[in-house]
Amino acid sequence: MRRFTRRSRRRRLIATGAAATLLALVGGVALVTLSPLMALDTIEVAGAERLDAEVVAAALDDHLGTPLALLDEEAIRADLAVFPLIRSYSTEVIPPHTLVVRIVERAPVAAIERGAAVDLVDAAGVVVSSAPQRPEGIPLIAAESADPTSLAFRSVAAVLTALPAELRSRVDVIRASTRDDVVFSMTGVGHRVVWGSAERSDFKARVLAAALAATNQSSPREYDVSAPESLVVRRL
Repeated sequence: MRRFTRRSRRRRLIATGAAATLLALVGGVALVTLSPLMALDTIEVAGAERLDAEVVAAALDDHLGTPLALLDEEAIRADLAVFPLIRSYSTEVIPPHTLVVRIVERAPVAAIERGAAVDLVDAAGVVVSSAPQRPEGIPLIAAESADPTSLAFRSVAAVLTALPAELRSRVDVIRASTRDDVVFSMTGVGHRVVWGSAERSDFKARVLAAALAATNQSSPREYDVSAPESLVVRRL
């Protein structure tokens, strides 16, 4: 009985000591993590080109002094929502005091004429910037396809996004009246390209590039890649 009692008392002491150690460890971690020793005092913004990184960082100033473990992601998202040029972002906490915000800006894929100005828009129709005239190498979306909420715009934007940069820079005016009848003209001698729908755009782009390389570029032609396995080339 005495041996059993000693063993039981020893096990209780070991268990009590382990629990006390664990509580002390958790308490210490919580104390350090939630204390000013681990509070935010530096905000770094990476990836800004059109946006001013200092202005973006200043929009997050209300989070300064907050323990890193208590940073509110929803509040950060709301603060960054005032910048329409931010397409997406990610955050990284670097103890003991730093938050790094890496942003991806919207990039223009086309231009839309609106009165005397030209709006440069991304694939979602968000205005990235405005200019008095269309920059070289930026396709113009015809007026009938310029409503970002329309299926025609979405199809046109999908085609432009799928085109390699070299081909996209050669698109002059692109238009569609439905989702399935995208057509565009090209700079230079004035080629016309019948694209059809935005489906299989990657394949169509490869077919078009090969057709352009294989045909005489001194006179205008129509390239019909709407059925890419059956390319049709006609003289205009």
